[in-house]
Amino acid sequence: MTAPGGTPTFSFDPELKRKLLFTLLALVLYRVGAHIAAPGVNVQALSDFIRNSAAAGFFGLYDMLGGGLSRATVFALGIMPYISASIIFQLVGGVVPTIAKMQKEEEGRKTLTQWTRYMTVGISFAQAYTFTLFTESIPGAVANPNFVSRLVMVVTLTVGAIFVMWLGEQITERGIGNGMSLLITFSILERLWPGILQLVSLIKGSVVSPIGAIFYLAVLVAIIAATAAMTIAARRIPIQIPRKVMGRGRIREGQKTFIPIRLLTASVMPIIFAQTIIIVPGTLASFTKSPLLRDIAGFFNPGSLPYSIIFSVMVLLFSYFYTSIIFNSVDVAENLKKQGGFIPGVKPGASTADYIDDVLVRITLPGAIFLAAVALLPIFLSAKIGVQQQFGGTSVLIVVGVILDTLSQIEQHRQLRKYDGFMKSGRVKFRGRQQRFI
Repeated sequence: MTAPGGTPTFSFDPELKRKLLFTLLALVLYRVGAHIAAPGVNVQALSDFIRNSAAAGFFGLYDMLGGGLSRATVFALGIMPYISASIIFQLVGGVVPTIAKMQKEEEGRKTLTQWTRYMTVGISFAQAYTFTLFTESIPGAVANPNFVSRLVMVVTLTVGAIFVMWLGEQITERGIGNGMSLLITFSILERLWPGILQLVSLIKGSVVSPIGAIFYLAVLVAIIAATAAMTIAARRIPIQIPRKVMGRGRIREGQKTFIPIRLLTASVMPIIFAQTIIIVPGTLASFTKSPLLRDIAGFFNPGSLPYSIIFSVMVLLFSYFYTSIIFNSVDVAENLKKQGGFIPGVKPGASTADYIDDVLVRITLPGAIFLAAVALLPIFLSAKIGVQQQFGGTSVLIVVGVILDTLSQIEQHRQLRKYDGFMKSGRVKFRGRQQRFI
């Protein structure tokens, strides 16, 4: 849009503005609920016990992904029950043909979405009940544990998890971006300001030198930049679609396109899987008081050589495993064959699927190595400088990926509105003149 004086102005799309405001209000509501403690719980006693227990890693991972177990808030379970249910159906789809078929059909996807909600309720109830029993076992965490207090706690946490699931779906439908991912990202970014204040206090107390702090921030910025580059990076497999006679003398021109295969096809999921498994011994040790499990948990102390080796191997294995689940080369080859497309120099059908698999295997390796490096580097850096880790590799990968995806959706919305405006007005400017299209 141009002002009368010839100065360009920017007009904000009212619909986009409404979507952004709705998203922001929903995120603020989510974070407010994440700071309201559940009734009947001594939050200080609970936090102190968790901080000094071997299960601190488990609760830290859960809190990072949007929960508030260490503070026993009404949204303590966060979005994790829904994510767990979604991952279960996603993995089952890779081995059960019926589920895989439903994932490809619109009605089937609607049914799976409903099943995911039901499973979310079941997982939420199980986790709420387990966490309630754990809270009651901590001295001073619950004043008078009884059936009523337990029922109130379980209902509060379960309803809170269901509300968070509903809120995420509302953001997806009425707001901008993937609501579930935005909830996690917003909870991670909320820790930015406390982390900055903590770093400043460490510098003032001479615990961390200014040069060390600057080096730490520089490495963090470099990790963010590298993560953004790797998130966008993709291997483009060229596709040729030949000319085709459409009937009545019409001929569809041949097209050259490509299949983008991202280096980080599995995204952050391999790191989450690896972290979830590697903290199991410490978590079980806190619940069972087993000396053997405590020794194992101490052996896998973050930053140690055994931890780094096992964690890297897990990330590598889960990268190949999860990529094989979410990317089906056979389906891609079949769809190309139906459209008449082919990869130059490769026969359609099984040969195309094998070729795509070979490419996928080659590019997954550097992606997995990068994931392991991003996850481990902040741990080593924090231990070396003496700064408590606030933003690990998992946080960086989630935040960068979600922000890039959200910006892409905003840009798509703006482009759609431009085309929509063109279709309604029937006018377009071409070389300084306004022409009407009939």
